[in-house]
Amino acid sequence: MVVPGSIWAVFLTIFVFYQRTATALQLDINDEQSIKNAARTTAYNMMSYYHGNESGQTPGKLPDTWWEGGAMFMTLIQYWYWTGDSSYNEVTTQGMLWQKGDNDYFPANDSNYLGNDDQVFWGLAAMTAAELNYPEQDGQPSWLSLAQGVFNTQVPRWDTSSCQGGLRWQIWPYQAGYTTKNAISNGGLFQLAARLGRYTNNHTYTDWAEKIWDWSATTPLLQTAEWYIADTTTTEANCQDHGDIQWTYNYGTYLSGAAYMYNLTNGADKWKKGLDGLLASTFSRFFPKEYGNNVMSEISCESNMMCDRNQDCFKGFLSSWLTFTTTIAPYTTDQIIPKIQQSALAAAKQCSGGDSGTQCGRRWYQPQWDGETSLETDMSALSVFSSNMITHRQSQGGQSQGPLTSNTGGTSQSNPNAGTAPSSSPDKLPDITTGDRAGASILTVLFVGGWASAITWLVYGG
Repeated sequence: MVVPGSIWAVFLTIFVFYQRTATALQLDINDEQSIKNAARTTAYNMMSYYHGNESGQTPGKLPDTWWEGGAMFMTLIQYWYWTGDSSYNEVTTQGMLWQKGDNDYFPANDSNYLGNDDQVFWGLAAMTAAELNYPEQDGQPSWLSLAQGVFNTQVPRWDTSSCQGGLRWQIWPYQAGYTTKNAISNGGLFQLAARLGRYTNNHTYTDWAEKIWDWSATTPLLQTAEWYIADTTTTEANCQDHGDIQWTYNYGTYLSGAAYMYNLTNGADKWKKGLDGLLASTFSRFFPKEYGNNVMSEISCESNMMCDRNQDCFKGFLSSWLTFTTTIAPYTTDQIIPKIQQSALAAAKQCSGGDSGTQCGRRWYQPQWDGETSLETDMSALSVFSSNMITHRQSQGGQSQGPLTSNTGGTSQSNPNAGTAPSSSPDKLPDITTGDRAGASILTVLFVGGWASAITWLVYGG
């Protein structure tokens, strides 16, 4: 008897479905080993996309993106911290040091096109390494000093020639996006400054954290009445216009920075109000009611499956920043942990794709694999899986929790002049000359076509 082709097609579809179900990632958030297994599998899948440690390749570099390397290593450092698995420490250290530039994560090979947001992610990765006592290498700069180097190179770019302050999105006048000041650049530096201030107890950093927060609150980037964060604003409108696409990582940078300042100031009302306000708005926006209020969603691009590779990273950052918030502002634990747990359980169901049957999709709220596989979707899932180790680490007792400081066991050494000349001071901002302004104006006109393209990218590319 000959079986019709249509019946074979149905049979194969059912067979593939059940095979994927059998190999899909299994996760029991109450079982420490189950969490470690899920995280280990996802880390392996993520790193299958990375070739920077191979002969002829560039350590720390991912194809067609620079900033994501820093984000990936930050995720791996957190994975090591939560699970104890050091399998990727060697490649992480190699990449982090290869891309360090002049101890400021501004390497010459990439500096002509980098934005402030690109650089700050490497600084946040180095800061994470310092706070978690990630192993350092003899003869190399400390992780803390590399984070300080990023701070020292970004603060002089604080632009008072427009909007009374703020970091521009792009660094160079010839870049499309130079006239944009955005949430991730300013929120990223705010978070880095707050973390440096807490680790070192140096008021230069905390003063800058205050300055960035307060300036942001004069613009749509941080609207403290309703705790709403706009993605962008522009110098042409004196930073009073707003691009309102909502992204998890924008909220995460300001929320996390506020948590560090809350901790550093022993619960000052300003920072508790900010932390509570941003938590409430983060929960209401990115944990939608239709998914039970507990499963994270990148709401601006998941419904139509239009997220780009950048945006597929964002949920992972918010997952880790929320989790560490519970360690420095413990009163938030009961609000945050259930959302991290339920998001992880949902994400595990998405990790049933690709050839392995364990690669992770994009929509955590969808109980079947959505067809997407990428380094970035694996990276976000890895972050939320690793974060679930927090309840098991706490239950063990006596084990240090959360980000360290120089006074609580942090061993990474400070170098306040990292990335800059010894005589330079982050308190002294460079003057912007008439020639600078004129040059910027001319180049802005010349690149107006590029700016139009950037607006399109900004709306659809994050």
